[in-house]
Amino acid sequence: MIRSLVCASGLFVLSCTWVAGAAARAIPIAECAEGGEFIRNAALARDHGITREFFMGRLEEDLVLIRAFPPALRWFVQDEADERFLSERAGLVFDAPMKPEEHEAAFVRDCIMQSAAFDPAT
Repeated sequence: MIRSLVCASGLFVLSCTWVAGAAARAIPIAECAEGGEFIRNAALARDHGITREFFMGRLEEDLVLIRAFPPALRWFVQDEADERFLSERAGLVFDAPMKPEEHEAAFVRDCIMQSAAFDPAT
């Protein structure tokens, strides 16, 4: 019981650290929801046998292609901070497996927290 509480506390602190470090722009709630769907689909792919190496390699290839478009025309990943946030969360799907819906909910929650912490003056 204590061990699981310590693990949960550690994950909470780690996710807060990621959220605080990733706040480069306010992400609209609709984009947070779409990002959550992407993360849920990553977990579903994992559950159907896709490896971390394959998925993360494909994500990196996609991010390279996305950079060819102006930020205003991009989905979710408009800058390096967005790329880092999405990539870290996709990696967690494989490194700390949970149910797809749990990954989705955690992503949406942290994305909204990141947007709330955004300070346009910085």
